[in-house]
Amino acid sequence: MNVNMDSVTEIFLKLLFILSVHHQHTAVAGNKYNCDDQLVSALPQSSFSSSSELSSSHSPGFARLNRREGAGGWSPLVSNKYQWLQIDLGERTEITAVATQGGYGSSDWVTSYLLMFSDSGRNWKQYRQEESIWAFSGNTNADSVVYYKLQHSIKARFLRFIPLDWNPNGRIGMRIEVYGCTYRSEVVGFDGKSCLIYTFNKKLINALKDVISLKFKTMQSDGILLHREGQNGDHITMELTKGKLSLLINLGDTKTHPSNAQVNITLGSLLDDQHWHSVLIEHFNNQVNFTVDKHTHHFHAKGEFSYLDLDYELSFGGIPVPGKSGILSRRNFHGCFENIYYNGVNIIDLARRHKSQIYIVGNMSFSCLEPQVVPVTFLSSSSFLALPGTSGQDEVFVSFQFRTWNKEGLLLSSKLHHSSGGFLLYLSDGRVKINLHKTGRVMSDIAAGAGLNNGQWHSVSLSIKRNRISLRVDNDVTSSAHAFIPLQIYSDVFYFGGCPSNGNTSECNTSSGGFQGCMRLISIGNKAVDMISIQQNGFGNFSDLQIDLCGITDRCLPNYCEHGGECSQSWNSFHCNCANTGYRGATCHYPIYEQSCEAYKHRGNTSGFYNIDSDGSGPLGPFLVYCNMTDATWTIIQHNSTNLTRVKSANRENPHTVFFKYSASLDQLQATINLADHCEQELAYYCKKSRLLDKSDGMPLSWWIGRTNETHTYWGGSLPAVQKCACGLEGSCIDSQHYCNCDADRDEWTNDTGFLSYKDHLPVTEIVITDTDRPNSEAAYKLGPLLCRGDRTFWNSASFNTETSYLHFPTFHGELSADVSFFFKTTASSGVFLENLGIQDFIRIELQSPSEVVFSFDVGNGPSEVIVQSRHSLNDNQWHYVKAERNVKEASLQIDQLPQRSHSAPPDGHIRLQLNSQLFVGGTASRQKGFLGCIRSLRLNGMALDLEERAKITPGVEPGCPGHCSSYGNLCHNGGKCREKYSGFSCDCSFSAYAGPFCKKEISAYFWTGTSVTYNFQEYYTLAKNSSSHASSFYADMTLTREEITFAFRTTRTPSLLLYVSSFYKEYLSVILTRNGSLQVRYKLDSHQDPDVFSITFKSMADGQLQHVKINREEEKLFVEVNQKERMKFILSSGTEFNAIKSLTLGKILENSDVDEETMKANSQGFVGCLSSVQFNHIAPLKAALHHSSSAPVIVKGRFTESNCGTLTGADSTSSETTHSFAGVIAVVIFILLCITAIAIRIYKKSIYSKNETKGSENEDSAESALKSELSMQNTANENQKEYFF
Repeated sequence: MNVNMDSVTEIFLKLLFILSVHHQHTAVAGNKYNCDDQLVSALPQSSFSSSSELSSSHSPGFARLNRREGAGGWSPLVSNKYQWLQIDLGERTEITAVATQGGYGSSDWVTSYLLMFSDSGRNWKQYRQEESIWAFSGNTNADSVVYYKLQHSIKARFLRFIPLDWNPNGRIGMRIEVYGCTYRSEVVGFDGKSCLIYTFNKKLINALKDVISLKFKTMQSDGILLHREGQNGDHITMELTKGKLSLLINLGDTKTHPSNAQVNITLGSLLDDQHWHSVLIEHFNNQVNFTVDKHTHHFHAKGEFSYLDLDYELSFGGIPVPGKSGILSRRNFHGCFENIYYNGVNIIDLARRHKSQIYIVGNMSFSCLEPQVVPVTFLSSSSFLALPGTSGQDEVFVSFQFRTWNKEGLLLSSKLHHSSGGFLLYLSDGRVKINLHKTGRVMSDIAAGAGLNNGQWHSVSLSIKRNRISLRVDNDVTSSAHAFIPLQIYSDVFYFGGCPSNGNTSECNTSSGGFQGCMRLISIGNKAVDMISIQQNGFGNFSDLQIDLCGITDRCLPNYCEHGGECSQSWNSFHCNCANTGYRGATCHYPIYEQSCEAYKHRGNTSGFYNIDSDGSGPLGPFLVYCNMTDATWTIIQHNSTNLTRVKSANRENPHTVFFKYSASLDQLQATINLADHCEQELAYYCKKSRLLDKSDGMPLSWWIGRTNETHTYWGGSLPAVQKCACGLEGSCIDSQHYCNCDADRDEWTNDTGFLSYKDHLPVTEIVITDTDRPNSEAAYKLGPLLCRGDRTFWNSASFNTETSYLHFPTFHGELSADVSFFFKTTASSGVFLENLGIQDFIRIELQSPSEVVFSFDVGNGPSEVIVQSRHSLNDNQWHYVKAERNVKEASLQIDQLPQRSHSAPPDGHIRLQLNSQLFVGGTASRQKGFLGCIRSLRLNGMALDLEERAKITPGVEPGCPGHCSSYGNLCHNGGKCREKYSGFSCDCSFSAYAGPFCKKEISAYFWTGTSVTYNFQEYYTLAKNSSSHASSFYADMTLTREEITFAFRTTRTPSLLLYVSSFYKEYLSVILTRNGSLQVRYKLDSHQDPDVFSITFKSMADGQLQHVKINREEEKLFVEVNQKERMKFILSSGTEFNAIKSLTLGKILENSDVDEETMKANSQGFVGCLSSVQFNHIAPLKAALHHSSSAPVIVKGRFTESNCGTLTGADSTSSETTHSFAGVIAVVIFILLCITAIAIRIYKKSIYSKNETKGSENEDSAESALKSELSMQNTANENQKEYFF
């Protein structure tokens, strides 16, 4: 529906007016600034009552603030936690503040207390704020006044003060005042069989908006509060279901619009507690805000109609015509409504005045009747209620209702009369069970009901008569159980909820423990128990109970489990199940996965598929990418249409449009792109008589759309805001009159191909082609994956050079959950990493000593600390990782890989961290204990702070931080050397036999018959002496007293020559495989002696498996290690110096050489098979031959090809590498499964996206080969055909 801006503005202003009218009606004294009248001082004595009084001069009537009559205040007979002081304000009143004093001139005062309120003097409710029960701090002496402004006002008639603690040297003593103002309201009562219908004038109603507000209270868990419907199946229903409020919106006929059938939003919990709950529904142009108490859900109601097509009739309390909406089973509402407003109209006032718009079905009253039900709360597992039994009767009949979140708990127990036995009625795994026992043996064990720990009221009735026992739950015949028992039962005392304990033993031993929850409507022998009489010590006995209120709270409302974590609860706490969320921790807050491929790389990971979470603990979830760990780190994100697609028969009226769906959402892609140093995406566009631009009118004929839904007409290799292709920028187009090759409009294939690299426009989400409907006109396109390089936050760092220097950032907002992570390195013994202050709250992370990091904070419950101690010093100038998290359940701290330390939060304390100062990094507000050193990759709640930008403008702080090799040098393997970079480091593999970003990639080659690779040392010395490198001194005299040789091989041929080193003095070293497959090392260091021969014969090494060999010589000592097994030691007798070495040969020796007979035999075939990662001291001859043959002193003869034959797989690992092979098999299986999934998805996506393609388009694998065939026949210029395969 199109609406001009003027009408929208008018509607919005009307809406604001209606809301303001609504607020004026709900509270006459709605202006909070003058709702502060003294309410107690003018009350008569009869308005005061209490649990007890010490004497007539200590009666509650003397409890007025600043008054000295009587003994100067109220004091109870006994000072314990069951005492209370109550005031009756005469009518429902809005209360905004309270004040307390102690007893005048005495040592009697209360140091903390609870506040309770009620409409009827029954069924009390505790005042809460911050979602926790809030104990008010009281007085510290007798006469000073402690005043509290309530965070949210109370509307009630009765107020009760419950002392919790008092002066230990005195007793409870109180004088009080309450502040507020008159609260006017219209109420109406429904009996569960009636409803109220309001018909409104359609001329006064704007279909675009509706505002409905009301309050309700009820003891029933189910009932319809509101209903409105139309002729086409549209309806709105607000319904109470199991104590929760559901808003059901049905848009459109379900037969014609099944996908838009319903919107169902559920809010609130435990709403059947007979206390007032507020509801607000705002419906504005399909945007709906649904609020219950303080919890709001915003959503957009989708549907075929731009607004609900409803009748001009609104029903409250039920549906007037049963079955009209096909809803027969729904119950009418039984309870009270207050202040019902519809678009500013007071509905209850119209009904009271019998206006014609109102029609009443059934009986209704303009008052709110309070059911006289007295609930009781069992606060702890040691709570109990003891009631006299049915002594002398031959039957037992007990019934009651209970509600709890706990799966276990003792409900009722009793001893048998004159017998050492009894029965236990208890909850076990959410079922009610009864256990009969006598002299240690169980007589019977029966159960009924299921899932009874769901917080709902459940009824239980137990009947034992004439050896027959009957148990029924929720008056349901299907939830009942019966049994016959061989003994007569009657009881003197019933214990509800638990048992009194005598010393260390309880009178009723049970594994389930005491009951925590609420009970009501307790009946013994068909006679209701008077709980008020028990409270006044009339009869019975109890411990740790709250009588006349049900203190159950829903700890999963609001749900503090983040990222879709599932909340479950017990009476005292809640638990988050984080399975399959991608997050961990007490509230599923912290990500399991790293934020980028760069972070995985610097954990030592190699290329592969990884889940990344670009915004850390933020709202975006993790997703799967391929990380290509080269010298740079590339993140590769695929889409659903990677094939070359050919297009014909498209024009402006009937364009060819293709949509690209990625393996991540656009928000996830944006977060990844924002993190990256650089992103690019290759777009190949081939054309034959198909233009990109119509030069006659300057309008584009083809274009692409990026992430922000903007149209772009620049193509691969070009720049934004330039309607050109790469050839247009370079001046190399095939027709100089045009800026794109395709615009030449030639009847032969050409292309405009290149990389799009402007980050803000990526990725490509759509391509539109319109110029392929002329004769012989055709186009083809292919879009590569999104490629992003690096992570600009991972190395973002700052150096703090003085103790008074710091960086400051805006206030950190982490009220309910906060996580901070960073790397630091320092040589200082202490210093503050980070601090943010509030009025009272604060958060701080500091190095307290060289081996101790402290995370301290205060959220209003007093300062807390989490400390991690390291056995090693943390001020070793190496990078150390810190992660701190604080949520409503716990605070935790982790340093490097040390065990995480955590502290639980108090169960009912303050939970919001409220900060207001700037965030200080590297120092504190007082500039004390500043940090000296470097901080890097600082992230708060997943968001990275740009330390370098802020450091550029801050004295005493420098951007960047040198010295990464001290921490990350161990990632450079196999002789690779760590080299410092401004952002990070690199591994120099020049002197390593390996390659890759961490010198871990094995360099392998396959040797064929007669292949020879010779490395000449003489040329190396000349080169080395001309440079001042380390190696020149090492080889200065061409004489060696030690060698370090490593290589790997696989072959099935024997004998074989693996390696041969010669000298100018006829000395040599040869490593051979003998005819029986054993390894021999032959050293000849004296030209006048036979060679020393050392054999390793534990198995044949010519078995086609990969064999790893290490040979170390130190003068006359020789050490040989095969396949990482035991190191063998030999002693040379021919000498200790290898003089004037000449060359090293792999494969066949081609020059004339004076060697022994066994070496000659091995050389006759040379070597056929795989050689890998050959290292001789600091020289890598195989790598030089493969990668630097033009510059290195290497001679290669024969057939010789680089191969990955030196890489381990399951088939070629030796027995010592079983673990690696198993991991390899798993990796291969996972890879195959991913490939199958990808193919299946591609087939599925093809079927979906074929709808977007014109008749003439081809999207099949054969298209690419056919086009390549045409291109090769046409002999066009070379094209850069890059493929990205996982």
